[in-house]
Amino acid sequence: MAKQYRSEALASIHETMEALHELGAIDKQTMRVFNDTCLTPVAPFPPEAIRALREREHLSQPVFARYLNVSKNLVSDWERGVKRPGGPALRLLTVIEKKGIQAIA
Repeated sequence: MAKQYRSEALASIHETMEALHELGAIDKQTMRVFNDTCLTPVAPFPPEAIRALREREHLSQPVFARYLNVSKNLVSDWERGVKRPGGPALRLLTVIEKKGIQAIA
């Protein structure tokens, strides 16, 4: 998946810093700072937004869970606010929100 940058200028700066990191000119900690500064953060999904997204795509909880490679119970927990999606699942939800379920199907 392509990186999402806050702006074109930050994309150029970040790509330059990645090249310097690969050459060993900057350390991993400095690269993390540039990642936080340049890359677009993934916004958290409230429970009602997850349910609305699933319903917008006309999917049941079990089918939606299969697309995300998680359990049906986990999707239910997200929708009830018992648990919150993180990491790859949060990124997939963001992609589905922007481009629809066909983007990951």
